[in-house]
Amino acid sequence: MEFNKILIAVDDSAFAMKAARIGFALAHGLKASIGIVFVIDRSQEVAQPDLGINESQQHTFLLQKAEETIRQYTDLYDGIDSIYRFTPQGDPKTEIINIAREWKADMIVMGTHGRSGLTKLLEGSVAEYVLKHAEVPVLVTPPEMK
Repeated sequence: MEFNKILIAVDDSAFAMKAARIGFALAHGLKASIGIVFVIDRSQEVAQPDLGINESQQHTFLLQKAEETIRQYTDLYDGIDSIYRFTPQGDPKTEIINIAREWKADMIVMGTHGRSGLTKLLEGSVAEYVLKHAEVPVLVTPPEMK
């Protein structure tokens, strides 16, 4: 199997940074195209009237955060010819799968927060969902790497 398109799923966490480093190195070594996906989680688009923030302003803030995070990743890995950027809105679990399918990715690289117990039960695991539903290989980086 050839890996010509590697999709790196990121957020603004240190866990995602580790995954991005591995994904960029892998793509560079394989001379593969790179796609970065940062899903704007619709569940975070909640108005905060006490702070004077409506849903539209919150959406704008989340979109800016996604674009800034992707820009930071691409700046770190200067020298790569082209990076495809995806900022879909919705549930991160399903949007990562959707982008991988639509972009025809050959592999997905992502980090895991290492949640367990009640937190995992309440929030779910994006990495676990992607592992179960992806149609391509998934490389998941652990939260603690040496």
